[in-house]
Formats: sequence, C-alpha cells, structure tokens
Amino acid sequence: MLDANIKTQLKAYLEKLVDPIELVASLDDSAKSAEMRGLLEDIASLSDKVSLLENGNDARRPSFTIGKVGEGEKGARIRFAGLPMGHEFTSLILALLQASGYAPKLEADVIEQIRGITGNFRFETYISLSCHNCPDVVQALNAMAAINPNIHNVMIDGALFQDEVNARQIMAVPSVYLNGEPFANGRMSIEEVIAKLDTGASARDAAKLAEQAPFDVLVVGGGPAGAAAAVYAARKGIRTGVLSERFGGQVMDTLAIENLISVPHTDGPKLGRALEEHVKEYEVDIMNLQKAEALIPGEAGGYHEVRLANGAVLKARALILATGARWRELNVPGEQEYRGKGVAYCPHCDGPLFKGKHVAVVGGGNSGVEAAIDLAGIVGHVTLLEFGDALRADAVLQNKLYSLPNVTVIKSAQTTEVTGAGGKVNGLTYTDRTTGQSQHVALEGVFVQIGLLPNTDWLKGVVNLSRFGEIEVDAKGQTSVPGVFAAGDCTTVPYKQIIIAMGDGAKASLGAFDYLIRSSAPA
Repeated sequence: MLDANIKTQLKAYLEKLVDPIELVASLDDSAKSAEMRGLLEDIASLSDKVSLLENGNDARRPSFTIGKVGEGEKGARIRFAGLPMGHEFTSLILALLQASGYAPKLEADVIEQIRGITGNFRFETYISLSCHNCPDVVQALNAMAAINPNIHNVMIDGALFQDEVNARQIMAVPSVYLNGEPFANGRMSIEEVIAKLDTGASARDAAKLAEQAPFDVLVVGGGPAGAAAAVYAARKGIRTGVLSERFGGQVMDTLAIENLISVPHTDGPKLGRALEEHVKEYEVDIMNLQKAEALIPGEAGGYHEVRLANGAVLKARALILATGARWRELNVPGEQEYRGKGVAYCPHCDGPLFKGKHVAVVGGGNSGVEAAIDLAGIVGHVTLLEFGDALRADAVLQNKLYSLPNVTVIKSAQTTEVTGAGGKVNGLTYTDRTTGQSQHVALEGVFVQIGLLPNTDWLKGVVNLSRFGEIEVDAKGQTSVPGVFAAGDCTTVPYKQIIIAMGDGAKASLGAFDYLIRSSAPA
C-alpha cells in the first residue's frame, strides 16, 4: 500500500510512540477494505508497538479505530471511516502518536481547557480527501479526543459513504456533526472548537483582555500583511499586539501557492502556520479568535481604542489595520438558504461531493475558469456563467476551458436566484443581459467565484474608504486618521497578492514607527 520512501518516513515517526497501540479494523469484501487492510498491515509492520485486529463491528466499512492496547474498539476515541490518505495522511500520523500518549503541540492552557470540558461529545467529521481545510478540523478533534476521554471523533470520507452524505444532505466539507446534530461547517481551529463547547470562554477572554496595558502598535489582522507588520514592529523593541479573528487569514483557504518569491511551492495552511511561528519568535501578544467591532480614534498623540465583539477594549498609540478580504457573495435569493446545501465557494474542497452531477460556476475570471476546469474532471457537467460579454481569465485558461466536452459557457448572464427543493439546490436562474429574458438551469451545485470584498464594514465613517470599501492609504500606509495605518487586501493598494500584502505590512509598520518617534507619548 505504502511505497518505500513513505514507509521509511513513517517508521521514523512511529519510533516516537509512547505506549503500545492497537488498530481495530471493520472490513468487508470491497476493494476499499482490501486497500485499508494493506495500509494497516504496513503500519503494524513498522513498529513493535503497533498491533492490528480485524474483529471490528462498526457499521461503517471500511473503518478502523486507534487506541491504546486493551481499550478495544469501544474504548478507542479516534476512528477513520475511509482511507486517510492525501491531505489526511498527516491526520493519521498525528492520531497514531497522540493515541499512544504523545502530547499534542498545544499551549498548556489550551490543554487544560480541553481537559476541563464536561459532558459526552461524539463528533462525526465528513471530509473529502482533496480538501485542504478538512485536516485542520480532523486533527483538532482527534487531539481533543486524545486529551479528554469524554470526546470521540470519527473522520468520514464523504466520497466513500455517499448514502450518509445524501441522507444528511451534506454538500460542503468539512461538515461536523456533534451527537447526531449539525455542529459546524468549514475550517475551524482547535481554539474555535473549544470556544463553541466552552460557553464561558468568551467572558473569560474579555476579562483577560481588559487587563491589557496599552500597546505601542496594535495590528488588527493576522494574515500576511498583519504578520509582517507585527514582526517589523516587534523588531523595533516596542510593545506590539496582534488581534486576529483567525491567524493566517484568507491564506488558510488557499490551496497551492507558487508565486511567493524564493518559495517555489507551498500551500495556504502551511504558510499560515509559518507566519504565526515567525511572529511568535518575538515578544508579540497574539490575541486570536477576537473580532474588532469598532475603532475610536484618540486625540493627537493619545491612544486609539479598538472595541471587540466580546466587549473588551484595547488601546494603542498606533494602529495597523490589516483585516484582509473575504469571498464576494452573489447576494441573490437562495444563496444563504442553500449555503452548504449546494452553494459552495471552494471547488477543491467540495467538488468531490458533486461527482457525476451538474453544477454551475459563477464568474469568468481566473478563479472561476480554474474552478470550472477542475470541476469538469469530477462532475458530470459544468455551466460557467459570466456577467460580462467576454471571459476575463488568461488566454491559456480559456483555451483549456473551451477544449473540455462537458463545459458550457454562458456570457452576459446576470445570476438572479438560486433555487432549491427538499433543502438543497436544484437550479439557478439568470437574466440574459442581451435579450432581457430570464432563463433557468437545472443543476445540483453552484460554485461562487466572483472576487473579494474588503473586511472594512466596521470602519465606515471612521477612516476614508474608496467606493469599493477599501481603506485609502498614502505611500507610507497612513490612513485619513493620524496614527492609524493600513496594509494588504483591505486597502486601495492594487494587485491583491500575498507578497504585496507582506511588503505593505512591513511598510505600514515602518510608517507607524516613524509616527511614534515623532509624536510625544501620552502621559
């Protein structure tokens, strides 16, 4: 099942096992069960601390549990229903280690918080093996299961267990159920999962943040721009904080990154983790999972205030706004109603759930055409709708798109409604902008790829924004409010690219430092 190179690497990891573990498999006569048996036999052959039993009684076949010797199938708290290969292979390695007693790489206070969660929690995490967001959720829940005996998690490959996916009308991954009820959709960090389970966490966070002393520089946003700004500020030896809803920002939703100079190839989650690790090398106070709700500018030379959604208020002499952007939505009837039930935004993650089906892609730029090309290899048919009278994607992408036999391109099409029945999408309605006639396309999925919107709604009326909602900045990143700077995709700087955001973050930080040394400190 595993090639020689992977076996060599896996053997090195298995040397870190603490206590002996056993794999209990539930198999049948299918080809996938044969593959799973081969995988588990390979794992067991690489360490004396791993044993394999094939007497599992789980209804999902093929599947297997990982637990300490003696726990048995019922006692084991981590299960994989499907082969954890592709993006999920790392989830498998971590589960093997953590089930043996190897401590997850988490902050001590996070581990204690997990241990303190009371109740019984049985998670079911539906994934696709091509999804780059799914492993974060699987790994978070597996780590929690390894720490707290009241928590169980099973990873379920949606492509393998289609009957379950159809019964629960799951049309987006990762999709998490808790004790049989929907719990969450989309990528989540372990801190976000804990916050949903630990209802008192928000109040404790607010109280803790309220005790923070004022910062010299407070960065709002933890993406490439925010991380670069924090590093440059901290290196000046000034008190620096980073306030972030999700460290890594939109980068965490990006698949392949091949244009970050000097890094030929990486992916979003890997880059996001590297950004956070770099910032942590300095004395920077990282306040994650915190949403800024309002900016109250201070007097000249005084403190600016940022009010958070949990009620806490942070103060800083200089601010750097690096809140990034989010996917632009269609804003038509049916979009929100059927989000996750046929309306999707990530073709890489959710495409496998639409195997053999008819889907639409809305958007004719590079991202839309790339999505249509990717989906054409999975689904039965793709209809691409473009608002303008011509596609905007690069010529090489258009040539590839038009060469595909199962793709239809409709131009001058204004999407007006996403329709559905029985709780899921059944079609899309658009207006032909040439004739004015309304048309309907029967389909089972809609992938929205129409660009980005800056995350600046909370700044309206405080700093000057462009007609597109972008923060207006000068050559140093200064906004219309003295002492408030901005960087990255939330600003008017053209070309929304990771490398440009990083440079902008550094520039805004240098601008903020220059502002500080030329301003008198508050009393």
